[in-house]
Amino acid sequence: MSQAKVDQHKKQKANRKKEMRKEKLERTAVGVLGVVIVAAICVWIGFSVYGKATGSTGADAENSTVTVSTDAVDDYLDGLDAEE
Repeated sequence: MSQAKVDQHKKQKANRKKEMRKEKLERTAVGVLGVVIVAAICVWIGFSVYGKATGSTGADAENSTVTVSTDAVDDYLDGLDAEE
């Protein structure tokens, strides 16, 4: 081996503990972050299912009706039928 390679190998060996500690910390951080994300998704799904099961949407739990006027659409469709 050349002297440059020997020196590089010594530097790598000297810093090996630091590098291994850093890699282990990164792996642990990624694992913890993954668990937190999965837990958040599970909680979100749980609340969604609970909300649908109880019928409450959070803002207004009472049944409500919506009235839609379709007069304009009916007039348009009648106009199309008259042209044929």
